[in-house]
This record gives sequence, C-alpha cells and structure tokens, in this order.
Amino acid sequence: MSDFNAAAFRQHFPFFAAQPDWIYLDNAATTHKPFAVLETLDHFYRQQNSNVHRGAHKLSQMATILYEEARSCIQQYVNAAEPAEIIFTSGTTAALNQLAFGLMHTVLKPGDRILISALEHHANIVSWQLHCQRFGVILDVIPLDSQLQLDQSAFEQLLTLHPKVVSLTQVSNALGTVLPLASMLQAAKAAGAITVVDGAQGIVWDKPDLQQLAADFYCFSGHKLYGPTGIGVLYGKRALLERLTPLLGGGEMIEQVSFSHSSFNHLPARLEAGTPHIAGALGLAAAIRFISQFDVSQIKSYKRLLLKTFHDGLQHIPGIVVLSPWQDNAGIVTLNLQGEHSADVATLLNEQRIAVRAGRHCAMPLFDLMATAGAVRFAFAPYNQISEVEQCLKALTQAAEILAS
Repeated sequence: MSDFNAAAFRQHFPFFAAQPDWIYLDNAATTHKPFAVLETLDHFYRQQNSNVHRGAHKLSQMATILYEEARSCIQQYVNAAEPAEIIFTSGTTAALNQLAFGLMHTVLKPGDRILISALEHHANIVSWQLHCQRFGVILDVIPLDSQLQLDQSAFEQLLTLHPKVVSLTQVSNALGTVLPLASMLQAAKAAGAITVVDGAQGIVWDKPDLQQLAADFYCFSGHKLYGPTGIGVLYGKRALLERLTPLLGGGEMIEQVSFSHSSFNHLPARLEAGTPHIAGALGLAAAIRFISQFDVSQIKSYKRLLLKTFHDGLQHIPGIVVLSPWQDNAGIVTLNLQGEHSADVATLLNEQRIAVRAGRHCAMPLFDLMATAGAVRFAFAPYNQISEVEQCLKALTQAAEILAS
C-alpha cells in the first residue's frame, strides 16, 4: 500500500469536477492543471499584464520581477547553480533544437560523433539529424537488448568512439522505461562527452538535482509537470550555455546591433529572443510550488501501486501483448491486443470515456525495431485512482471481446 492520498491530491484539479465521467490516462502527453496554476495565469492576465525587461513603467517592472522570481523558483527546484542557468523555452523540443543548432555552430566539427539511444523521442533524433549531414557529424544509436532495455555493453563500446555529445532520455515516453541515467552520464563524462538529458517525462517522475547529476544540459516541458503548455526549460552549465550560438535572434537577446554586426547579451537573455511566455513562466513556477508540497517517494510508491493493479488485471485479458517493462517503469504502459490495430482499441476505450493514446508515440524508430505498427499507451498520474484502473481493465476486456467477435 501507499501512504499517498490520491483523492486529496485530485481535489486540486478542477478538470475532474468538470468532467466526472472521464478517466484520463493520457498523462504522458500532457497533465491537468491545479487551481494554483490556473489562478496564477488568470491573475497575471487580469491584473498584472505587461511586458518584461526595460519597461520604464511600474507594471513592466513588476512583471519583470515576477518573471525572474519564476526563474529562481525553477532554479531552486532543480538545484541549478544560479538562475542564469535556467533558460525559458516553449518546451523540450525547442530546448533540444536550441542545443543541436547551438552546438553544431560552435563545439561540433566534421567527423565528430553524437550518441543517442533507440528509446528517444523524435525531438532528440530529428533535432540532431537536421544538422548532422550538413556539418559532417555522425549520429550513433545505442541499441536495445532482447528485453527492450538499452544494451549497456554496446553503450560502452560506442563510448570508445569518443562521442562529442551523448544525449539521452530520462524516461522513455513510449515504454515508460527509466534509464540508469546516473551511471550512463558518468560513463559519458568519463569518455569526454557533453551530456544532454531529455527530461520531458523524467521531470514528473523524479526531482532532479542538477549539481549532482552529471548532466551538462537538462530539458523539460512545463505541461508534463501540471504547468501550462508553451513553456519549458533548457538548463545548462553556464560555461556551456555561453558557447551556444543562439537559434533565434532579435529583441532582448542582443547587446548591440548595427547593419554590419550584432553582439549578444549576457545569459539568460542571449538565449531568450522575443517576448517570452511570461504567464507561462509564472504558471510553471506555480506548478512547481504546488508539487513541492508532496512527497516524491510517496507519489512514486503510489504510481507503482497503480502499475501493479493494472499489471495484475491484464493477466486475465486474453490477447494482451505488453511492450513496457514492469520494473524501472515511471508509470507508462504500452500494449496491444494481439492482431488488432491500436487505433481500434483506443476508439473503443474512447466510447467509454477513457482517454488514452494510440500510434507510435513520436518514437517511430523504436517501433520499427520492435516490428510493431503502433500501440496503445496508458500513462498514470497521482490523481488517477485504483477504481479508474479497474474500470479501464473492464473496458479493455470488453474491447477484446468486441474485436474478437
């Protein structure tokens, strides 16, 4: 059993009162927002709305203070060394694209290698691919073993090629696999690599300590952590952030501009071109203050209980093929009904107001390796209840019977 009070946690989210008939298990795509976040967004737009930085009037000055306080809040949550190491982006994808563009123009040279894994989201594949061929950089991939875990022996062999960058997901968005990130990053650093972590799914699973984790960069999206959409974070060590060529130009990111030359501002402004998502930054800080009230270990324990309940129930449904591991899983289960299209299963669940996701989950190379056209993904959050898991199992049983008839 878990000491976590899921019912009390759920009361903070107005969605469930507004949509009491829905069972929401699409949390890996986006999470719902607590009152604290919604009230922060509403209050800013109704009573504080103004642009940040360089405004002569008091409203702008107050908005700037709130925006920079949000940066400091996030810095403290992830234990970055200073607020300037927190760069606001529109999300993990934008952060990874900034890294790929920025490193290609400064650090990476023809013949250098980048190492990623077979578990990566498209954002941690395509962002590098966009530049690799142009710059003559080689993209290597850590393969999977027979258990769909990363092949650690192959990883060690690939490190002997001295990759300049190792970029890894913390948690597979397609399978829920939690990587042995600490040891892999230490090995990558020992091999001389710059280390990048896609924390889009990991940020909601475990609170990172970025002065202990051997990550030079860490990216995440606010909407996975009960915050708003359109806001995310690129964390980086100051010395490395300063080596990045900005992906976007204009506005506050410049120091001096002429028609012949421009120089860039200091961090964090040099990587935050244009008007930022001010309300989003405040909302993300509100989400972090909200989740900080709860014990991470209790939430993990509760999610494991949800997983176990789901796992035990699946054993009694004929034709279920589970792709996700049960050990070292962050609360995501991907499965199929043998011989049935994943979209058909998801459609039948939708008819019973169970929200799941079907397809290849922005991980096409992984599904190609598994020789699987797609799968149905169930992603649990601490506001889900055991009774919802049981209802989902009943709906899956009925779906299996309908599709088999």
